[in-house]
Amino acid sequence: MARARRHDPERRERIVEAALRVVARSGLAGLSHRTVAAEADVPLGSTTYHFASLDELLVAALRKANEGFGQRLRESPSLAGPGTPVATALARLLGEWLGGERTGVELEYELYLAALRRPALRPVAAEWTEEVVAALAARTDPATARALVALMDGICLQVLLTDGTYDEEYAREMLARVLGEGSPR
Repeated sequence: MARARRHDPERRERIVEAALRVVARSGLAGLSHRTVAAEADVPLGSTTYHFASLDELLVAALRKANEGFGQRLRESPSLAGPGTPVATALARLLGEWLGGERTGVELEYELYLAALRRPALRPVAAEWTEEVVAALAARTDPATARALVALMDGICLQVLLTDGTYDEEYAREMLARVLGEGSPR
């Protein structure tokens, strides 16, 4: 008699979320189908059924992680309208993001930077960049939007890598320089 197959439509998503928890706790080196299966409390075969390789799993995890800042950017009322200067709005958003759950921010960057060694992740990292550029291009031109993304990435990486404190006024001033909003000090 064949065993009844259990219907579990959320299993794939649970596996992705488990992969994010494993990477957050143990880094990329701790990620394996086995560790993710244990974290998700699913059979090992489920992880390999949904994700034939670790790269496939990492692509799904990076897409999920990328939802954080991009969503904040899209939903920001201060970026939606012309009332607030873009530099002020972006500096505030960065401060909120970096001031929130630090592990989530570190996880996003760890997966984003993993694209340096894992070519399968590069298209997803590029998608994130394009999404942020598109959101910012609604308030400026595409070339300036790309420069803003590069500057924001640099500021975030410096804060994360040096365990430093985010300086919102500095970020606002540098973003304003790129945008041509106001004169430098």
